[in-house]
Amino acid sequence: MLSEKDKLEYEVLKIIAGEGKPLGSGLISQSLAERGYVLSEATAGRFLSELDRKGLTQKVGFQGRLISLKGQQRLTDLQLSEERSKYGFRFLNSLDSKGKDDLIEILVARRAMERELARLAAINATESQIKLLKKIYHEQERYVSRNLVSAEQDIRFHRVIAYSAKNKVLAAALDLIRQNSQLTPVLEHIRTKVEKRVAVEHAKILQAIEARNPEEADRAMVEHLESLVRDVVNYWAQAKGKI
Repeated sequence: MLSEKDKLEYEVLKIIAGEGKPLGSGLISQSLAERGYVLSEATAGRFLSELDRKGLTQKVGFQGRLISLKGQQRLTDLQLSEERSKYGFRFLNSLDSKGKDDLIEILVARRAMERELARLAAINATESQIKLLKKIYHEQERYVSRNLVSAEQDIRFHRVIAYSAKNKVLAAALDLIRQNSQLTPVLEHIRTKVEKRVAVEHAKILQAIEARNPEEADRAMVEHLESLVRDVVNYWAQAKGKI
Protein backbone atom coordinates (compact mmCIF):
# COMPACT_ATOMS: atom_id res chain seq x y z
CA MET A 1 0.00 0.00 0.00
CA LEU A 2 1.25 3.48 -0.88
CA SER A 3 2.36 5.79 1.92
CA GLU A 4 0.52 9.10 2.31
CA LYS A 5 3.43 10.95 0.71
CA ASP A 6 3.51 8.51 -2.22
CA LYS A 7 -0.25 8.95 -2.66
CA LEU A 8 0.17 12.72 -2.83
CA GLU A 9 3.06 12.35 -5.28
CA TYR A 10 0.91 10.02 -7.38
CA GLU A 11 -2.00 12.49 -7.48
CA VAL A 12 0.22 15.47 -8.34
CA LEU A 13 2.02 13.63 -11.14
CA LYS A 14 -1.31 12.34 -12.47
CA ILE A 15 -2.75 15.87 -12.50
CA ILE A 16 0.25 17.32 -14.36
CA ALA A 17 0.46 14.41 -16.82
CA GLY A 18 -3.26 14.60 -17.56
CA GLU A 19 -3.20 18.29 -18.44
CA GLY A 20 -0.56 18.07 -21.18
CA LYS A 21 0.60 21.66 -20.61
CA PRO A 22 2.51 23.49 -17.84
CA LEU A 23 0.51 23.80 -14.63
CA GLY A 24 1.07 26.30 -11.83
CA SER A 25 0.87 25.52 -8.12
CA GLY A 26 -2.49 27.32 -7.83
CA LEU A 27 -4.25 25.06 -10.34
CA ILE A 28 -2.57 21.99 -8.88
CA SER A 29 -3.74 23.02 -5.40
CA GLN A 30 -7.28 23.39 -6.70
CA SER A 31 -7.21 20.00 -8.43
CA LEU A 32 -5.87 18.35 -5.28
CA ALA A 33 -8.69 19.91 -3.23
CA GLU A 34 -11.19 18.29 -5.59
CA ARG A 35 -9.54 14.96 -4.74
CA GLY A 36 -9.73 15.53 -1.00
CA TYR A 37 -6.24 16.97 -0.42
CA VAL A 38 -6.23 20.38 1.30
CA LEU A 39 -2.93 22.11 0.46
CA SER A 40 -2.24 25.81 0.32
CA GLU A 41 -0.65 27.20 -2.83
CA ALA A 42 2.60 27.73 -0.87
CA THR A 43 2.63 24.13 0.40
CA ALA A 44 1.89 22.85 -3.10
CA GLY A 45 4.75 25.00 -4.40
CA ARG A 46 7.19 23.49 -1.90
CA PHE A 47 6.06 19.98 -2.81
CA LEU A 48 6.52 20.74 -6.51
CA SER A 49 10.02 22.07 -5.82
CA GLU A 50 10.79 18.72 -4.20
CA LEU A 51 9.54 16.94 -7.33
CA ASP A 52 11.81 19.21 -9.38
CA ARG A 53 14.81 18.18 -7.27
CA LYS A 54 13.94 14.53 -7.80
CA GLY A 55 13.82 15.12 -11.55
CA LEU A 56 10.14 14.12 -11.74
CA THR A 57 8.91 17.51 -12.98
CA GLN A 58 10.38 20.34 -15.05
CA LYS A 59 9.71 24.02 -14.43
CA VAL A 60 8.78 26.01 -17.55
CA GLY A 61 9.46 29.62 -16.64
CA PHE A 62 6.47 31.25 -14.94
CA GLN A 63 3.98 28.98 -16.73
CA GLY A 64 4.27 26.12 -14.29
CA ARG A 65 5.56 22.57 -14.56
CA LEU A 66 5.52 19.62 -16.92
CA ILE A 67 6.07 16.00 -16.00
CA SER A 68 9.51 14.66 -17.03
CA LEU A 69 10.32 11.26 -18.54
CA LYS A 70 11.52 10.15 -15.12
CA GLY A 71 8.26 11.46 -13.67
CA GLN A 72 6.23 9.48 -16.20
CA GLN A 73 8.07 6.31 -15.20
CA ARG A 74 7.51 7.10 -11.52
CA LEU A 75 3.81 7.69 -12.20
CA THR A 76 3.57 4.29 -13.92
CA ASP A 77 5.30 2.58 -10.99
CA LEU A 78 3.02 4.28 -8.44
CA GLN A 79 -0.07 3.40 -10.46
CA LEU A 80 0.96 -0.26 -10.63
CA SER A 81 1.61 -0.32 -6.88
CA GLU A 82 -1.76 1.27 -6.14
CA GLU A 83 -3.65 -1.14 -8.41
CA ARG A 84 -1.77 -4.13 -7.02
CA SER A 85 -2.58 -3.08 -3.47
CA LYS A 86 -6.29 -2.57 -4.21
CA TYR A 87 -6.46 -5.90 -6.04
CA GLY A 88 -4.74 -7.71 -3.20
CA PHE A 89 -7.10 -6.38 -0.53
CA ARG A 90 -10.20 -7.04 -2.67
CA PHE A 91 -9.04 -10.58 -3.29
CA LEU A 92 -8.21 -11.19 0.38
CA ASN A 93 -11.61 -9.84 1.33
CA SER A 94 -13.29 -12.38 -0.94
CA LEU A 95 -11.59 -15.28 0.82
CA ASP A 96 -12.32 -16.83 4.19
CA SER A 97 -9.85 -18.42 6.60
CA LYS A 98 -9.89 -21.58 4.46
CA GLY A 99 -8.27 -19.55 1.68
CA LYS A 100 -5.34 -18.75 3.94
CA ASP A 101 -5.04 -22.40 4.95
CA ASP A 102 -5.06 -23.46 1.28
CA LEU A 103 -2.22 -21.06 0.51
CA ILE A 104 -0.18 -22.35 3.44
CA GLU A 105 -0.78 -25.95 2.28
CA ILE A 106 0.51 -24.99 -1.16
CA LEU A 107 3.67 -23.50 0.36
CA VAL A 108 4.19 -26.58 2.56
CA ALA A 109 3.88 -28.80 -0.53
CA ARG A 110 6.33 -26.56 -2.38
CA ARG A 111 8.74 -26.77 0.55
CA ALA A 112 8.73 -30.57 0.40
CA MET A 113 9.43 -30.58 -3.35
CA GLU A 114 11.70 -27.57 -3.72
CA ARG A 115 14.09 -28.52 -0.92
CA GLU A 116 14.83 -31.72 -2.86
CA LEU A 117 15.02 -29.84 -6.16
CA ALA A 118 17.52 -27.39 -4.64
CA ARG A 119 19.57 -30.27 -3.24
CA LEU A 120 19.62 -32.01 -6.63
CA ALA A 121 20.42 -28.75 -8.43
CA ALA A 122 23.54 -28.36 -6.26
CA ILE A 123 24.62 -31.78 -7.55
CA ASN A 124 23.42 -31.72 -11.16
CA ALA A 125 23.29 -28.10 -12.37
CA THR A 126 25.53 -27.32 -15.32
CA GLU A 127 27.78 -24.26 -15.34
CA SER A 128 25.51 -22.59 -17.90
CA GLN A 129 22.49 -23.18 -15.66
CA ILE A 130 24.32 -21.64 -12.70
CA LYS A 131 25.21 -18.65 -14.89
CA LEU A 132 21.54 -18.31 -15.82
CA LEU A 133 20.55 -18.39 -12.13
CA LYS A 134 23.09 -15.63 -11.46
CA LYS A 135 21.72 -13.55 -14.33
CA ILE A 136 18.16 -13.88 -13.03
CA TYR A 137 19.26 -13.06 -9.49
CA HIS A 138 21.12 -9.91 -10.62
CA GLU A 139 18.01 -8.81 -12.56
CA GLN A 140 16.01 -9.22 -9.36
CA GLU A 141 18.59 -7.16 -7.46
CA ARG A 142 18.24 -4.33 -9.97
CA TYR A 143 14.46 -4.36 -9.58
CA VAL A 144 14.75 -4.29 -5.79
CA SER A 145 17.20 -1.36 -5.91
CA ARG A 146 14.53 0.61 -7.80
CA ASN A 147 11.80 -0.46 -5.34
CA LEU A 148 10.05 -2.45 -8.08
CA VAL A 149 8.47 -5.89 -7.91
CA SER A 150 10.24 -8.78 -9.64
CA ALA A 151 7.67 -11.60 -9.63
CA GLU A 152 8.82 -12.73 -13.08
CA GLN A 153 12.41 -13.15 -11.88
CA ASP A 154 11.19 -15.08 -8.84
CA ILE A 155 9.26 -17.55 -11.00
CA ARG A 156 12.19 -17.96 -13.41
CA PHE A 157 14.64 -18.47 -10.53
CA HIS A 158 12.62 -21.34 -9.07
CA ARG A 159 11.94 -22.88 -12.50
CA VAL A 160 15.61 -22.92 -13.45
CA ILE A 161 16.43 -24.65 -10.16
CA ALA A 162 13.71 -27.24 -10.86
CA TYR A 163 15.05 -27.83 -14.38
CA SER A 164 18.65 -27.99 -13.15
CA ALA A 165 17.76 -30.72 -10.64
CA LYS A 166 17.25 -33.20 -13.52
CA ASN A 167 14.15 -34.75 -11.93
CA LYS A 168 11.28 -34.40 -14.39
CA VAL A 169 8.61 -35.75 -12.04
CA LEU A 170 9.35 -33.25 -9.26
CA ALA A 171 9.72 -30.39 -11.73
CA ALA A 172 6.38 -31.23 -13.37
CA ALA A 173 4.64 -31.53 -9.99
CA LEU A 174 5.94 -28.10 -8.95
CA ASP A 175 4.78 -26.57 -12.23
CA LEU A 176 1.34 -28.07 -11.71
CA ILE A 177 1.02 -26.54 -8.23
CA ARG A 178 2.18 -23.12 -9.46
CA GLN A 179 -0.05 -23.03 -12.55
CA ASN A 180 -3.22 -24.47 -11.03
CA SER A 181 -3.25 -22.45 -7.81
CA GLN A 182 -5.91 -19.74 -7.85
CA LEU A 183 -4.25 -18.29 -4.76
CA THR A 184 -0.97 -17.52 -6.51
CA PRO A 185 -1.98 -13.86 -7.14
CA VAL A 186 -2.40 -13.41 -3.37
CA LEU A 187 1.07 -14.81 -2.74
CA GLU A 188 2.53 -12.54 -5.41
CA HIS A 189 0.82 -9.55 -3.77
CA ILE A 190 2.21 -10.51 -0.36
CA ARG A 191 5.68 -10.88 -1.85
CA THR A 192 5.68 -7.23 -2.91
CA LYS A 193 5.92 -6.35 0.78
CA VAL A 194 9.05 -8.45 1.41
CA GLU A 195 10.89 -8.15 -1.91
CA LYS A 196 14.28 -7.17 -0.47
CA ARG A 197 14.31 -10.10 1.93
CA VAL A 198 13.30 -12.56 -0.80
CA ALA A 199 16.29 -11.43 -2.87
CA VAL A 200 18.61 -12.12 0.09
CA GLU A 201 17.10 -15.59 0.50
CA HIS A 202 17.58 -16.28 -3.21
CA ALA A 203 21.23 -15.25 -2.84
CA LYS A 204 21.75 -17.92 -0.16
CA ILE A 205 20.16 -20.60 -2.33
CA LEU A 206 22.28 -19.56 -5.32
CA GLN A 207 25.49 -19.55 -3.27
CA ALA A 208 24.81 -23.07 -2.01
CA ILE A 209 24.09 -24.40 -5.51
CA GLU A 210 27.17 -22.71 -6.93
CA ALA A 211 29.27 -24.16 -4.08
CA ARG A 212 27.89 -27.64 -4.93
CA ASN A 213 26.66 -27.95 -1.35
CA PRO A 214 23.40 -29.96 -1.45
CA GLU A 215 22.78 -29.84 2.31
CA GLU A 216 23.11 -26.05 2.41
CA ALA A 217 20.93 -25.68 -0.71
CA ASP A 218 18.26 -27.80 0.99
CA ARG A 219 18.50 -25.71 4.17
CA ALA A 220 18.38 -22.37 2.33
CA MET A 221 15.32 -23.39 0.33
CA VAL A 222 13.48 -24.61 3.45
CA GLU A 223 14.22 -21.29 5.20
CA HIS A 224 12.96 -19.41 2.14
CA LEU A 225 9.63 -21.27 1.94
CA GLU A 226 9.09 -21.19 5.71
CA SER A 227 9.59 -17.42 5.72
CA LEU A 228 6.90 -17.16 3.02
CA VAL A 229 4.53 -19.18 5.22
CA ARG A 230 5.15 -16.71 8.05
CA ASP A 231 4.53 -13.82 5.65
CA VAL A 232 1.16 -15.30 4.67
CA VAL A 233 0.06 -15.67 8.30
CA ASN A 234 1.23 -12.18 9.29
CA TYR A 235 0.00 -10.38 6.20
CA TRP A 236 -3.41 -12.06 6.29
CA ALA A 237 -3.93 -10.91 9.88
CA GLN A 238 -2.87 -7.34 9.00
CA ALA A 239 -5.00 -7.22 5.85
CA LYS A 240 -8.11 -8.50 7.60
CA GLY A 241 -7.64 -5.82 10.24
CA LYS A 242 -7.71 -3.09 7.57
CA ILE A 243 -10.76 -4.29 5.65
